[in-house]
Amino acid sequence: MTIDPEQRTRERIRIEPASEPVIVSFHGAIIASTDKALVLHETGYEPVYYVPRDRVEMGFLRDSERHTTCQFKGEARYWSITAEAQAEDDAVWAYETPHAGVREIAGHVAFDPKKVTIAVG
Repeated sequence: MTIDPEQRTRERIRIEPASEPVIVSFHGAIIASTDKALVLHETGYEPVYYVPRDRVEMGFLRDSERHTTCQFKGEARYWSITAEAQAEDDAVWAYETPHAGVREIAGHVAFDPKKVTIAVG
């Protein structure tokens, strides 16, 4: 019996709307703010907040050459942040054409919580 890839993804990943507003800052600069964030729960990892791209101040971000591939989500592209005379490489990522099992995160970006401050509530 073969389990299709979308089913395997649903067994490992759960996506739900965030129950409270999310604000992302970097050295005091507000990078994103929304009450429409998604929370991606993946087995073995801490939850990740995905913010609609239109709620992100993209002027603080610059393209990175980094790309990674996740068998469950697809190919991620990255951005680095520059704000308040500070910079952090590869702090933001997105799956622009995610696999079918996680299509809800298309049009959203995620932030590395070790590199930014994510306030919920």
